[in-house]
Amino acid sequence: MSDNDENHLIGERRAKLAKLRERGNAFPNDFRRDALAADIVTAYGEKSAETLEAAAVRVKVAGRMRAKRVMGKASFARLEDSSGAIQVFLQQQTLGEVYDEFKGWDVGDVIGAEGTLFRTKTNELSVRVEKLHLLTKSLRPLPDKWHGIADTELRYRRRYVDLIMNEDSRRVFETRSAIVRYLRAFLDTRGFLEVETPMLHPIPGGAAARPFKTHHNALDSDMYLRIAPELYLKRLTVGGFERVYEINRNFRNEGVSTQHNPEFTMLELYQAYADYTDLMEMIETLFQGLADSLLGSRKLIYQGIEIDLSQSFARKSIEDIILENNPDIDPMSLRDTLYLRRICDQMKIPYKAGDGPGKLQIEIFERTGEHTLVQPTFAYAYPAEVSPLSRRNDADPFITDRWEFFVGGRELANGFSELNDAEDQAQRFKDQVERKDAGDEEAMYYDADYVRALEYGMPPAAGLGLGVDRLVMLYTNSPSIRDVLLFPHMRPEY
Repeated sequence: MSDNDENHLIGERRAKLAKLRERGNAFPNDFRRDALAADIVTAYGEKSAETLEAAAVRVKVAGRMRAKRVMGKASFARLEDSSGAIQVFLQQQTLGEVYDEFKGWDVGDVIGAEGTLFRTKTNELSVRVEKLHLLTKSLRPLPDKWHGIADTELRYRRRYVDLIMNEDSRRVFETRSAIVRYLRAFLDTRGFLEVETPMLHPIPGGAAARPFKTHHNALDSDMYLRIAPELYLKRLTVGGFERVYEINRNFRNEGVSTQHNPEFTMLELYQAYADYTDLMEMIETLFQGLADSLLGSRKLIYQGIEIDLSQSFARKSIEDIILENNPDIDPMSLRDTLYLRRICDQMKIPYKAGDGPGKLQIEIFERTGEHTLVQPTFAYAYPAEVSPLSRRNDADPFITDRWEFFVGGRELANGFSELNDAEDQAQRFKDQVERKDAGDEEAMYYDADYVRALEYGMPPAAGLGLGVDRLVMLYTNSPSIRDVLLFPHMRPEY
C-alpha cells in the first residue's frame, strides 16, 4: 500500500470518527464481555447444532474485527481477542439501524457483540448477534501483509501492529512469560528469596562492561545504570540471606547485534555453601525441566540444528577447547605472554599492551572456540586475569572455579565459586583500576564498600547469571534477541 493510499484511507476513517463524535461518546467504555473466544471453543466446540439451539447459550464477546463479509441483509465478521478468534453472524432484521452502520465499520475496529451460540451451515461455531457496539474506531488500516524479511525492522519498530497481525509473535512473548514464571517457581521451591537491588549505582560493578552514565541533580553526583546486580546480591549473602536471586534489567553501553541489546534481562542468584559444580548441576536440571515443561521433549530445533538436552552436558576447560580447535598451538606455551601475542598476531586478533596470558587466552577462545560449542557445554577454568570476582582454583591459581555455559555457539550463563577473600578481592580491584587507567573501558572500578562487606565475612558461596533473553531465543527458535524483546532498541527514524 502506497503512502497516498494509506493517507486516503486514514482520511476516510477520520471522517467516520468525526460523525461518531457528533452523536456523543465516540469511545464508550460501558460494554463488559463475559467470555473469551478460546473458552467458548473449549466449552462448546464439540456441541452439535441441535444441542446449542436447545441450550440457547448467551455470550458477550469483544475484540478487534479482523475480517468482515457483507452479504446484503446478513453479514459475518471475525472478532479476535487475546485468546483467539470467534465468528459473529449479523442480520439486518435483528439489528436494524446498527446493521446499516456496521456495513461502514472497518477491519481493525474494536467491537462488542452479544448473542447466542449456534452453528452455521458450514458447521462453524458462531455467535448470532442481537446487540452490537462499536467500542474503538481504528484510524489506521492494518497492513495486507506482515511477514518476510522486508518487514522485519518495521515489526520491531511497531510491535503493536506485529502483535495484531502475527500470531507467532504473540506466542513468543507468551512463552517468554511462561519461562520467567518457571524460573521463579524453580528457585522458590529451592528456598531462594527473590529480592530487588538498585538500578542506579554510584560505582558500576559486577561485570566487565561499559556503563551508561547519568547525573543525580539533588545529590549532585554522577550515577551509573546497573550493569549487573552481583555486588549488591553478595552483600545480602554477607548479611545472612544465604539463597537470593533477582530477575533484573541490566544496561550496558555497548553495540547492538542479534545477541546484544543495550538493556536486557538476567537472572542472577547466589547460594551459600555451594561451589561452581553445584551450579552446573542446577543449570542442567533447569534447562531439562524447561524443555519438559515447554516442549514435552528434551530435544529441540534451534535454527535448523537439533539441540540435545537429554544427556549430561559436556564440561571442557578453556585451555582444552583452545587446543582442540587450534592443534598447531603448543600446549606448553599456553601461559606464555609473548607466545600468545604471536598467535594473536597470526590470527589478526587485537590486544592491548597490558594484556597478560589469561586475557590473550580468552581472546583466542572467543575467536576460535565459542562457535564450536553447539551442544550444551560448560567451558570452565577461566583465567583469573579475566575473572576478578571469581575464586581462584586451589590447585592452580592461574585459573578460577568459573564456567560459562554455551548452547548453539553462544553464551547463555556465567557461574563461579565466589571470591570471599577480602584482601584478594581488594588486590584484584586494584588490578582492574590499572587496566582502566591503561584505557580498558570495560575494566571494573574499585568498590571500597564491597571490600568492607567482605571483611565482615561472606560464607563460601557460588553464583550465576543467566541471560533470560537468550534463554527465550533458544526455546522459541528465535534468531535474534530483537525477536524476544517487545520493544528492542532501534536507530532513530529520521
